[in-house]
Amino acid sequence: MELQITAVDPLLFDFDLPLRATFYLVGFPVEIITNSPLVLEAAQESWGLFQKVSSEPPVQIRLGVSPSSQTECPPPVICRGRRNLISQIADSQNFMISDSRQGFAFGWVTEAAAKNRAYLRYHFLEGTAWILLHSLHLTSIHGACVELDGHGVLLCGDSGAGKSSLSYACARKGWKFLSDDSSCLLRNRMGRRVTGNPFQMRFRESAVSLFPELAYQRVTPRATGKLAIELATRTNVEITTISECSVDYIVFLNRFDPSPDGLLRFSQERALEWFEQVVCYGESDTRRAHYATLRNLMTAEIFEMRYKQMDTALHLLETLVRKGPAAAEGMLITAGEREDA
Repeated sequence: MELQITAVDPLLFDFDLPLRATFYLVGFPVEIITNSPLVLEAAQESWGLFQKVSSEPPVQIRLGVSPSSQTECPPPVICRGRRNLISQIADSQNFMISDSRQGFAFGWVTEAAAKNRAYLRYHFLEGTAWILLHSLHLTSIHGACVELDGHGVLLCGDSGAGKSSLSYACARKGWKFLSDDSSCLLRNRMGRRVTGNPFQMRFRESAVSLFPELAYQRVTPRATGKLAIELATRTNVEITTISECSVDYIVFLNRFDPSPDGLLRFSQERALEWFEQVVCYGESDTRRAHYATLRNLMTAEIFEMRYKQMDTALHLLETLVRKGPAAAEGMLITAGEREDA
């Protein structure tokens, strides 16, 4: 592959990108146009299992791959934005520019970047697609989602709260699995409908102490440099997946409070403030749509769950879903009860 930069096209404005394919991120179409099969292979790895759900026009990502003397992967991307434009820049040869209003992005990367699939997926495909869809159709939530008996439960908390581990434990106990760390509210749907990626779970390496079977799963470097255990849910017959559900309960996880284990009501105001942290960019109309969607989410029942052991957490969640908030509210578990749970 050779780039021909000429006086008649100094910006590579009309450079031919002959390869294209459409993928579906949480059911929404994402069209990828490129000159390299490496890009399409990476997109297939990210989104190949999703099925079409939405009839919305596709967002479009045009990504060129250029030859370069660089042999090492570029540095992490730095993002900046203003109004409807967002830049993702690693260096002068690896960048992406997104127009959130138009649902369009273009960029260039070197062959070294394209060959590092984890880097390419995280920074230039998945990150870009989320930016575009987040502006047009979705509102992000930093939370896992599982469902039992038709009732969806969001498991929320900061990084390290235990969302992935608890959602996996729920899935092993017969709950339906939707997402392990990041979910999205569907803005143009009635109710509190949420979607996510049910095809993959990621864990910190320390999760092996809770689930020894994870020691046999693939360990891959995250784009941040940290290692992660990856589990493809379709390889585990214990796990039943869903593509979306309605949220009835929001549960903030607290594994570190010395108080007795139990479920306590959580302030709607505090919950809304925590969720609104994700609304950190976008035009004013888009931000208002996010805020309205999150306020509607607050009509769900909201709890804080204090626990030390996984069995206790599962017992509390099952009580909440199967017996209702009246039975779960103020439910405290002593050490003896925990052993019997």
